[in-house]
Amino acid sequence: MTASRSGIPLRDFYGPPAGVAVPSEVPGTYPYTRGRHRPAQAGNGWIHRELSGEGNARRSNEQIKYLIGIGQMGVDVIGDSPTQSMLDPDHPLVKNSVGTQGVSLCCSQDYLDLYAGIPFDKASVSSSVPSVFSMTGLCIALREGRFPLDRARGSVLQAPLYAEDCSYSTGMPHTLVNRLALDGMSFAAKYMPRFHAYVEDTYFFSETGLTGVEEMALGFVEIRHLARSLIARGLPADSFAPRIAILVNCSMDLFEEIAKIRATRRLFARMMKEEFGAKDPRSLSAAISAHTSGLTLTAQQPANNIVRGTVQGMALALAGVQAMEVSAFDEGFRTPSAEAHMVGIRTQQILELESGIARVADPLGGSYFVEALTDEMEHAIWQMTLDIEAQGDPLALAAQGHFRKLFEQASVRHFRSISSGDVKVVGVNCHKVADDEDKLLRDISERKIVPDRQRIEEVRKFRKERNQDPVNRALRRLHDAVATDENLIPLVIETYDAGATMGEMAGAMRLASGRSYDPHGQMKPTF
Repeated sequence: MTASRSGIPLRDFYGPPAGVAVPSEVPGTYPYTRGRHRPAQAGNGWIHRELSGEGNARRSNEQIKYLIGIGQMGVDVIGDSPTQSMLDPDHPLVKNSVGTQGVSLCCSQDYLDLYAGIPFDKASVSSSVPSVFSMTGLCIALREGRFPLDRARGSVLQAPLYAEDCSYSTGMPHTLVNRLALDGMSFAAKYMPRFHAYVEDTYFFSETGLTGVEEMALGFVEIRHLARSLIARGLPADSFAPRIAILVNCSMDLFEEIAKIRATRRLFARMMKEEFGAKDPRSLSAAISAHTSGLTLTAQQPANNIVRGTVQGMALALAGVQAMEVSAFDEGFRTPSAEAHMVGIRTQQILELESGIARVADPLGGSYFVEALTDEMEHAIWQMTLDIEAQGDPLALAAQGHFRKLFEQASVRHFRSISSGDVKVVGVNCHKVADDEDKLLRDISERKIVPDRQRIEEVRKFRKERNQDPVNRALRRLHDAVATDENLIPLVIETYDAGATMGEMAGAMRLASGRSYDPHGQMKPTF
């Protein structure tokens, strides 16, 4: 007997379960297993996006406009490694990585440059930059562009339990990252009703090698933790749940990924209704977006990655996601080139416009195999969720390194499965070609992105020429507010406006939380 990627046993074939009636659920109705929208709305396809960001904000703005020009419907920005780590580009340790793996962002002008000329009324704006800064930077750009906050569409990612353990470390305690996530969600519930201030990003931590069951169980642990925290702040579920979205990963196990997404919608609906008392249908129908797996893409035979992205994109379309990003064929080498961006967008357009895959809602609904696998995934995800919660408070578990161990174990398991040949990867452990024959698309993939040294000088000049007194006052005000219950989002906007940088604000908040101003011991506070 074989098994799915998550270890669920698979039969040789599937038939109708004995004594069980065929489910009569209609897409767009509770518990939303078959999709968020009714059939009349389901044929509208999904939002086409590609991850973007390179060099400084002006260069990334040109990249975004190129993507919109070839058919991208939503913007998704990622920062370079200093930005993701909340370090300014003139930090002594980051000079070789500025602008090489994403866009360099550190002050309010950067966000004005990044979003200059972007049609906020037509394109949603999402960001993988740390949420407290990406959300406030967007608010400044919206304000300067005279676009109302309450009409803004887009999203920011939240992962307070996991980000420090499997992503860029910011040197902030879990309690502070958790508080900033809650502040952002509370702010948006009041001022940005169309904005997803909470995207549960299961993608990035599942890239450690987690299975689909592990990915979604950890996702539900975090969703439940943050929902309980918001309710404890006095916010009813219906004030924030409609703007929760889930960004899932998509591996090469096509049918398991479809079943995972169907099970996730069902679990989310039941949880919000039965446990958190939500009544608004929008609170029950989870918005699910997805990113095809970068972990599955290889440096060997990069052209094969186009096929992998297409298979994963097809799974996501069949599962009925609301938005999709197809990882670039050059992912094994760099952030996407213009050519790889084009292939990612065209892959989505061909799937939607030529294959007919989006014409029918939940086209695999009623399949004996898919329905059985959906049930199995639902049971396994929920059981693991409860097992984790039984071990203690999730925030305490995060501080104790519990989740870090899970990620480390998953990473070791994944790479051992490939090196042993248990999991076949074409071009890596089977069907290999000699290095001197592996030339297709390699010239594009191996183009280097040069560190943006001019950006470092720009930031140094910015610091030298600004008025330091209002900067110091704003940083002190932000620092002191960390010890209060005041929502920090408006204060971060004020501190940006005063001329402070992201690194300075992060340092002030670390210092107020009992941590070092600079986790690397290189920079000193000025206030």
